Amino acid sequence: MFIDNEIDKEIDKETPACPFDFSDALEFDPALADLMGRDAPVRVRLPYGDAEAWIVTGFDAVKRVTTDPRLSRAAIIDHDYPRLTAEPIVSPESINVMDPPHSSRVRQLASQAFTQQRADEMRPRIVRLADRLLDRMEEQGPPADAVELLADPLPQHTVMDLLGVPCEDWPRLQESVLRLLVVGAGNKEAAAEAKADLTEYFGELVELRRKSPGEDLISLMAEARDGDDCLSDRELAVTALTLALSGQDTATCQISDIIYLLLTRPELMDHLRDRPADLTGVLNEMLRYIPFRNGVGIPRLALEDVELDGAHIKAGDFVHVSYLAANRDPERYPDPDVIDIDRPSRPHMTFGWGGHRCIAVPLAMTELEVAVGRLLERFPGLRLAVPPEEVRWDTETIRRFPLKLPVAW
Repeated sequence: MFIDNEIDKEIDKETPACPFDFSDALEFDPALADLMGRDAPVRVRLPYGDAEAWIVTGFDAVKRVTTDPRLSRAAIIDHDYPRLTAEPIVSPESINVMDPPHSSRVRQLASQAFTQQRADEMRPRIVRLADRLLDRMEEQGPPADAVELLADPLPQHTVMDLLGVPCEDWPRLQESVLRLLVVGAGNKEAAAEAKADLTEYFGELVELRRKSPGEDLISLMAEARDGDDCLSDRELAVTALTLALSGQDTATCQISDIIYLLLTRPELMDHLRDRPADLTGVLNEMLRYIPFRNGVGIPRLALEDVELDGAHIKAGDFVHVSYLAANRDPERYPDPDVIDIDRPSRPHMTFGWGGHRCIAVPLAMTELEVAVGRLLERFPGLRLAVPPEEVRWDTETIRRFPLKLPVAW
């Protein structure tokens, strides 16, 4: 027993602390790059949580973790699991912390509202929202802040509009979303209050839509059936909350980051101006490349011992994967740190993988295509209005995006 304790102490000394707070534009986090260079998964300490965690970075290894039933998302509930935010972002009933077969059931039902056909039907609404914002940008004249006028409001307006949230409630919900994503330790109480507020709000909205359905996503998900099975009110509310979070979080970052890349990489901008039909392919390569958030997301808990790439993961250990690192795996993507618009198409992990891949990918891609495509159509001479080094970046949340993006045309 004495020997085991001494070994544990030695391991603790070698366990790196990983705040994953790097925020130098869209440069890749050197701490994450260092972990990628190890021969096997590594144990790390994160800013919050009472335990260490393994971190897995290689594409194939991440794939195995995300599809291995011995590594459970659901089992983390009621644990103070290792994470980057003071308050856990997910709710216990969220699809993000379900395991099969429960997650498969909820995904199958909820995804009926997010087919490619549904996304195509929603495209005109998203175009109208984008054009309204671009009209305002044109009226204001240069220099204009592309974050304030497009990247920030479009995802908010789109997801709130599609969920059927009344316009007068948008500011309140956006404030709660932002409070939930802040990483500082002093934010724990405010984040918990924000989470409770969002959960209560969507619970009430689901009740309303049950009584008076409309054309919104909540109504569509409420109507989804698999035989006699349907989503409960609680499942609907938490799914709506998850969409409100991810729909703003991911899309806001990605639109801002993609615009920044286009404005600082003239060859990308020129290519899309000359060949707009290549937009989807170029977007996917940029999505693979962009480190749109810090480090890691939601971990898994090992239900039994697992051997993975030379690491012995014990039952009860937490395991994090890094989709950012997997997207830069040189064995899958040659020259991974280069944006190669001629790269052969291969699925990336920006939207997750396996049973926890985002169910709203068709809608997310439609939103990105509309935002970037309409921006370039409306402002063909778009350029950055300040030197790139003067662009300020978010350092307060788990997201990576420019706080302001002054543009001219």
